[in-house]
Amino acid sequence: MSLVAGVLSAILIATPQAAPIFQPGPPGAPSQRITADRALELARTSFTEDDVRFMQHMIVHHAQAVEMVGLLEMHGANARVKLLGRRIALSQEAEMELMRSWLIARDQSTEMAMDHGGMDHGAMDHSAHAGHAGHAMAPSETPIMPGMLSPAQMHALTNARGEAFDRLFLTGMIQHHQGALDMVADLMEHPDAAQDTLLSDFTSSVVADQSTEILRMQSLLSEL
Repeated sequence: MSLVAGVLSAILIATPQAAPIFQPGPPGAPSQRITADRALELARTSFTEDDVRFMQHMIVHHAQAVEMVGLLEMHGANARVKLLGRRIALSQEAEMELMRSWLIARDQSTEMAMDHGGMDHGAMDHSAHAGHAGHAMAPSETPIMPGMLSPAQMHALTNARGEAFDRLFLTGMIQHHQGALDMVADLMEHPDAAQDTLLSDFTSSVVADQSTEILRMQSLLSEL
């Protein structure tokens, strides 16, 4: 049973007289009252290709944030920045598990499909590859997806230490969080996107939590 189905089942069992369940109709059409069984069925199936792509991409996006926190633990200096980083990592690791479970429950891949526009090549870190002159190429300035740090930014973060690292981390994580907010906004522009109950709750949580964390990081950055 999917997580959404389990939650809905628990609600129905725990509620002696469940409230009526209504399914919104098409634009201009009235909502329809549906049964609890029908609500469970819709919870399992009401998703779009855009929803799936969003979840697959957000897993990769979150993974980079967790990687950034790992660097913070090794190279950062400020205790408050480290504490915030740990909270971010714990939250995003939990959300990654939720997203994987959501995809698996719907028989969807948890891997991000590479775009035909060259995302799988142009955005990768080429620092390990030699050019014609026998010199390593500089890390790419192009991120894997908008909102993520580019290989060049990750390279700079990896090589920073102490307060310089803390500043780069906060600046980079603010950019990273804003990228997540932009991803949610882009998803909402697609028709019928985020109609799934769990996905709708998740996107609302991303907006609320990461907006708050951006303000906190901006405050910390101003104090360094």
